[in-house]
Amino acid sequence: MMNIEEFRDYCLAKKGVTEEFPFDESTLVFKVKGKMFALTDTDDDFRVNLKCDPQKAIELREHYNAVSPGYHMNKKHWNTVMPNDDVADDIIYQWTDDSYELVVSGLPRKLQDELLEES
Repeated sequence: MMNIEEFRDYCLAKKGVTEEFPFDESTLVFKVKGKMFALTDTDDDFRVNLKCDPQKAIELREHYNAVSPGYHMNKKHWNTVMPNDDVADDIIYQWTDDSYELVVSGLPRKLQDELLEES
């Protein structure tokens, strides 16, 4: 089962990603070009908040016990995922990719082009 270190490494391996603690000393936020796509709490049980298409977010909540509306987030656009036996690590990684791509697609063209130039 995935842990916070594996999740952190996965996020940081993506182009243009930075990490910071903008809210408090325990909420680790991952951003691409300054926009959040994932966050987790370093103190509590490991779970992640991921941005999600609103329609897909509802479907995932209905299908997986491990998925709930985003904790302390806009419930329409964010899900909280508790890694457990209900949802395999590779699925969480795919949702992380989806969250990253969703945020990248909303960036101004100039920032999207900068990401393409990074290798």
